[in-house]
Amino acid sequence: MHKNLSSLKQMYDQKNITRRQFIAGVSALGLTAAISPSLLSGTAFAATPQKGGTFRQAMTGGATSDSLDPATLLASQPINVSTQLSNCLVEIDHNFKPAPELAESWDSSADAKVWTFKLRKGVEFHNDKTLTAKDVIYSINHHRGEKSKSAAKPYLKSIKNVKADGKFTVVFELSEGSADFPFIMSDYHLRIYPDGTQGKDWEKGIGTGGYILEDWEPGVRAFTRHNPNFWRSDRAHFNEIETLAIVDVNARTNALKTGRVDAIDRVDVKTVHLLKRMKGINVTAVTGTMHYTVPMMVDKKPYTDTDVRTALKLAVNREEMVKTILRGYGEVGNDHPISSVSRYHAANLEQRTYDPDKAKFHMKKAGMLDHTFNLHASDAAFSGAVDAAVLYQESAKKAGIKINVVREPSDGYWSNVWTKKEWCMCYWSGRPVEDMMFSVAYAKGAPWNDTHWDNEKFNKMLKEARAELDVTKRRKLYGDMQEICRNDSGTVVPMFNQIVEAQSSKIAHGPLSAHMEMDGHKNVERWWFKA
Repeated sequence: MHKNLSSLKQMYDQKNITRRQFIAGVSALGLTAAISPSLLSGTAFAATPQKGGTFRQAMTGGATSDSLDPATLLASQPINVSTQLSNCLVEIDHNFKPAPELAESWDSSADAKVWTFKLRKGVEFHNDKTLTAKDVIYSINHHRGEKSKSAAKPYLKSIKNVKADGKFTVVFELSEGSADFPFIMSDYHLRIYPDGTQGKDWEKGIGTGGYILEDWEPGVRAFTRHNPNFWRSDRAHFNEIETLAIVDVNARTNALKTGRVDAIDRVDVKTVHLLKRMKGINVTAVTGTMHYTVPMMVDKKPYTDTDVRTALKLAVNREEMVKTILRGYGEVGNDHPISSVSRYHAANLEQRTYDPDKAKFHMKKAGMLDHTFNLHASDAAFSGAVDAAVLYQESAKKAGIKINVVREPSDGYWSNVWTKKEWCMCYWSGRPVEDMMFSVAYAKGAPWNDTHWDNEKFNKMLKEARAELDVTKRRKLYGDMQEICRNDSGTVVPMFNQIVEAQSSKIAHGPLSAHMEMDGHKNVERWWFKA
């Protein structure tokens, strides 16, 4: 019955059946009174999307050093702006499944070493140039170059060759099987731009997206207008979009309260109950893959010592942190980045808990009880990061471990602190599949391996799991990798947070994606103003 209901809901979401047909289908299941009111009460079923209006949003992240070069995308605000301007071959839907975007279809060889993508025909860039396979090949190779520092580069290492088979077909030849290759093509860095785009041309934002760039002030503001030639008639409903970079959570919240903006990300969970009481504001919370981390560089003393790393992992009170920092909008982490909603989450892996005595034992064994650890923190990392660092400091005290919280400026945190300081606060949006998350942040040499961790067994298993097509074997490999990560890596993962955001009640939307913030950063395409 649950399967039938889910199928009905999916058909309704995709507009394959009408509202009346949906209700009739639910009624036939004998669930009308109990189920249909709750299903039909949300914005997913509120109305047919309306066109028009100026949508204004305020987001954290963003710095004056930001660029629209997709290889450099890092913070939420420029990622969202890039989504307005351009598209990938594949997108992730609200069910964490790959869906066609610029590619209308794809298929692979039996060993998953050759992937063929058929492109949509008639898609135009903002400069009226027609999208072809040549543009896709150039855009993908932009991340593969020897000098490329793109965070997507690790995903693409297995590509031996990418070539055109006619004007609208792209063929990827891999050195090893990759069962998740369509997911990789959805990564927000792998946006498609015209062949030959380089240098200052990136800042023009000439993509295939639903909006055309009018003004771009890095770290401050972006303004876009609707693309009249957008290839999707069922998306990009607004006339204009203003996207502000506002790091301070109080300033973001006030902008929403006063009507300066229509939506904000990363609501302060300490005051979310007050926001919920306000007329004209809706608060949403969805569980996904986003998580908070405290990375330490394992090639820098004293973090080279596994006893030091183990002690610091045991010295954090995860339950208290979820309760105090997240106000319950999340769950405890287990020192690996795979969320409970992920396909291959290691649910049976023993949960690490706060244990001051064991923490003290390991720190004493390392001979570092007299050492003071500097933990660099700023709320630019995530809302409440400084408070979380102080809470960490207090819980570590009970183990005899001394932590000095170094408060860093919010501006420039991601360029001056993260990957620069030996121990700091951090957040990750997560990735839709295990291979992508591990490849970008934990594999040897990955650009965003912020701990410089290099575990030979883990790296070997990562390649094996990527090419393994047997689901049972893949599950075992990814489970073992989570355990290795938990026990050996330099990443403390104290908690997974829900994505808590707020919008004006004038905004309508369908089911929200928990793939990333702001409806998987597709809010600019999927949302609209109520009539």
